[in-house]
Amino acid sequence: MRALIVDPTAPGRLRLGEAPDPVPGPAQVLVEVRHTSLNAAELFFAERAEPGEVIGFDAAGVVVTAAADGSGPAVGSRVVGFADGGGFGALRAMDVADVAVVPDGVDLGEAATLPVAAGTALRALEQAGPLLGRRVLVTGASGGVGGFAVQLAALGGAYVIAVAGSEESARGLTDLGADEVAIGLAGPAEPVDVVIDTVGGDQLTAFYALLAPGGTLQSVGWASGHAATLPVGSTLGSPVPKAIVSVYNGVGLTDRQAQLSRLLTLVAAGRLRVPVGWRGPWDKIADAVEALGSRRLRGKAVLDVG
Repeated sequence: MRALIVDPTAPGRLRLGEAPDPVPGPAQVLVEVRHTSLNAAELFFAERAEPGEVIGFDAAGVVVTAAADGSGPAVGSRVVGFADGGGFGALRAMDVADVAVVPDGVDLGEAATLPVAAGTALRALEQAGPLLGRRVLVTGASGGVGGFAVQLAALGGAYVIAVAGSEESARGLTDLGADEVAIGLAGPAEPVDVVIDTVGGDQLTAFYALLAPGGTLQSVGWASGHAATLPVGSTLGSPVPKAIVSVYNGVGLTDRQAQLSRLLTLVAAGRLRVPVGWRGPWDKIADAVEALGSRRLRGKAVLDVG
């Protein structure tokens, strides 16, 4: 099959090439991939994967072989799903438990952005607890996870403070549901109950200090690439402790299908927008990698396959 394969000599270490066809297991569907989505995690793994390997998490397309055990969607179903690798291939075998049927009217390219980015945002907010009436701060709000987190927090009834890296990247965040927009470390004056942090480094440190007693910082990513140093004693002394919690949205989860179905329902109803900042054919992967790696990308990058 055609696939984006790891090549240390290629820009972004990815190029279009050939790879073996996947062989589905009894509880897997084989999907003809129409679209995939580029995430920061793939840039990380491309640096560490073996030459010729097919990486990638997100994929949306059409089922060409149903699961042999009789579970899952039928041949011809439009689906989106997640798997640990293989998303950058023209064919993909995916566990039935990690696949959801895409409603009519939802663009498959937009659906391909949901498993990692929107799924991670949803999981972080669910871990934070009820949102109604709480103050939620989202760092990296112009990015893929951040843009979904702003919208989902607003849908949950929170007062949302969106933090962006520049005035330019802050544009459009109020349209996504932000009640307040801040730039860099210039956060709000009042304490917040929840921080969804995709940046790490100085922002993690600064906004952890803003947490009200009992608040949580949900650590989603580390886009800054810099260490975060908390002042000595900053995690002590509160009668109701505040915490830093890591967010895991990878392999082995049992609620993936339900999570994707919830997100697709919101997209189909027009309640959740998919912010796409770059879209093009998959042979332009170098352009997508440059946009994401340079942090110029606003929203998600969608690769159209074939």
